[in-house]
Amino acid sequence: MKTLIKLKIERFTEKDEEYFVATSDDLKGLVAEGKTIKEVIEIAEDLAKILLELEKETSNLTINQNIPNIIEYPLLMEV
Repeated sequence: MKTLIKLKIERFTEKDEEYFVATSDDLKGLVAEGKTIKEVIEIAEDLAKILLELEKETSNLTINQNIPNIIEYPLLMEV
């Protein structure tokens, strides 16, 4: 399955060092940093794969398990 994720890549300079940061409004949690545009895109792609997999696993858990809003659980303790 193909998924389109738009990256926003910004250039920063600190102490005469240039680096790039990629973020995305399409995928929550995606923040990648690299010394070149190519590097930041490669890192963002790897991170996006991981985040999409986690998102898929999480959504499967909540769909497959009908967890109520309130759970009553008797906790029997020996004191």
